[in-house]
Amino acid sequence: MRKIAFVFLFLFSAIVGPNANAQTVAAIKQSVNEVLKSAGMNHASLSVSVYNITKKETVYSYQPQMSLIPGSLSKLFTTAIGFEQLGSSFRFKTVLAYDGFIDQRGTLNGNLYVIGGGDPMLGSYRFQQTTPDTLFAQWTAALKGRGIHHINGRIFYHTGIFDNKPLHDSWNWGDVGNYYGAGAYGLNFHENMYFVYFNPGKDAGYPATVAQIEPKALNVRGYNEVTTAGRGTGDQVVIYGDPGNSIRRYCGTVPLGKENFPVRGAMPSPPRSCTELFADYLRTHDIPVSNNVAESTTLPSNLTTLLEHHSNTYYVIAQYTNQTSNNIYAESIFKYLGYKAYTKGTFENGRKNINQYFKNNNLNASGVQIVDGCGLSRNNLVTTDFVCRFLTLIQGKEEYRDFRNSLAKVNESGTARNILKGLPKGIEVSLKSGTLDNVKAYAGYVTNEQNETLCFCIISNNHTCSNADIKAKMEKMLRPIALYKSSSK
Repeated sequence: MRKIAFVFLFLFSAIVGPNANAQTVAAIKQSVNEVLKSAGMNHASLSVSVYNITKKETVYSYQPQMSLIPGSLSKLFTTAIGFEQLGSSFRFKTVLAYDGFIDQRGTLNGNLYVIGGGDPMLGSYRFQQTTPDTLFAQWTAALKGRGIHHINGRIFYHTGIFDNKPLHDSWNWGDVGNYYGAGAYGLNFHENMYFVYFNPGKDAGYPATVAQIEPKALNVRGYNEVTTAGRGTGDQVVIYGDPGNSIRRYCGTVPLGKENFPVRGAMPSPPRSCTELFADYLRTHDIPVSNNVAESTTLPSNLTTLLEHHSNTYYVIAQYTNQTSNNIYAESIFKYLGYKAYTKGTFENGRKNINQYFKNNNLNASGVQIVDGCGLSRNNLVTTDFVCRFLTLIQGKEEYRDFRNSLAKVNESGTARNILKGLPKGIEVSLKSGTLDNVKAYAGYVTNEQNETLCFCIISNNHTCSNADIKAKMEKMLRPIALYKSSSK
């Protein structure tokens, strides 16, 4: 019996490390076991890793080397490496320029060029200073300030900083017509999405009607098959359509009793949409444009710059990327990292940059595959052990504090994402979630009551329970991790 007990203690200490508190580790282990035995987890793949960065030891792990789909946890790699390679104060740049000459009557005998720099916030509705009207007013003022009151030519858009492949080959068709599957372009606009507002029918089962589209005057045509569902059912609309086509198909349901119910879709060709809407704005503000807009694949050598428009800082963009899990922001960063390293923003170059970063920092990426920046692809694979090793590496970088601050915070009142209510004061949890069909994940940092820094990663694939149920199961495992205490050694 003594021999058996010795073997058990040896295995236990190998899992938890010499400084771990057996009682708090047992609570983590118990929570994992309870989740594994719960409904909907019979055929699921679950992996858990918890590491004490301060003590440099594993706290707990369960199947840490299993390769699993991470969903939006991929944004951790994109944003953290962006902090290091771009810097918190980096700003994307969009250039407004022209060729030809301006005559005495204020006519530009030439063309105007909108030259994209990958800015994901250009024309965003989130801030007053980035809305389309604010943006176009600034651009119009730049034209009038140069004495231009008529454009006898075209407005060209140029997207050459990135390739013309906004969607990854592995993204699902059911995703790419919706706002979160819009992809990233060299010239992004309005977060590459538009709003379609529905009015429900008078009762459940009745057809819903399209009330309006924003931005107004956007060239999009929808085939509407949306019907009305019960009160409180939320947005159940799926939008289908490819990025180069202005036709969209609306399917699904909107809730009863919600007039002007907003649904977000992927904007048709954001570079062209941006330029067409700008041309319309100019025409209504006393600057007529003679010809239709067009794409310029190469730029003239004799351009004159009118305006350089700079985005908000990378720090703000990374915060929105992680805290709202914005895919367009993440892909813009991912492709820009590819551009910075290899002079062209592509999925392949973004992937190469990320993998090279792993190698340069001696991170063994066995079992890991990164194909996009946002995690929408189900071809992405990670292990929870690798995620914790990556988070440990980042904790030692000078950019760590900004990166951690970009993550969602869970405070003692539980206001962030309604997770982990009622934690004792002094515990700070910063995390990123990941969600796809049958995928749920959380990863991030804990500062515990002993002021130690821990990192964690939990991933579940192929569960058959509801989203609400898997979220509750995740919280069941997250709570004892947040409450972990090491021994007094």
